[in-house]
Amino acid sequence: MIDLVPAWIFVKGLAIGFLIAAPVGPINVLCVRRTLIHGHLAGIASGFGAAAADTVFGALAAFGVRVITEQFFAHQFALSILGGAFLLVLGVFTLMKPPPELTGGRDPTGLAADFTSTFLLTLTNPITIFSFIGTYVAFGVQPDARIDLGDWLLLLGVFLGSCTWWLLITTTAAFFRARFTTVGFKWANRIAGLVIVAFGLFVLWEAFVLGGPGQR
Repeated sequence: MIDLVPAWIFVKGLAIGFLIAAPVGPINVLCVRRTLIHGHLAGIASGFGAAAADTVFGALAAFGVRVITEQFFAHQFALSILGGAFLLVLGVFTLMKPPPELTGGRDPTGLAADFTSTFLLTLTNPITIFSFIGTYVAFGVQPDARIDLGDWLLLLGVFLGSCTWWLLITTTAAFFRARFTTVGFKWANRIAGLVIVAFGLFVLWEAFVLGGPGQR
């Protein structure tokens, strides 16, 4: 893992997990719908299932593509620029994305099933791993020849960062349970988009001013 103090790599993991989870899509709709219909715990269990799947993809991106990505990090400055641009595009896309509809459907009958269903649904979208690779590049997270404490702290941060988003969105839905509509998703998209754009600008600033991620 990169030469960063453990606390900093953990913080980067938190940011990465939050960024991966934040764009509002089908899983967000499903979790909010379950919150509105079945209560806060159902929404949290569903969101944590998605967070667990995100962590699996994060591990694959960190461990499974080491040989492929190792050579690219010799050009870390250029990749930091590309990564910052990737986050800016993702943020703008999120800002412009129309709000999804709260559609009907069948729901599981227990919290374990809520967790498992969103875990499996999230795993059916393997494109997520490329989002992780792009975001890892943006934040200067680069693999080395071994798996160490930094890797596990990164993944713990990814899981907790993703969980933070799910707690935020389901708690908001629970609070406004009686009147939460697609307008709420529209504002959630806007906020998420602004946060992602802010991270992209930070990554670009870090690259140009500080010489790239991790160059402290």
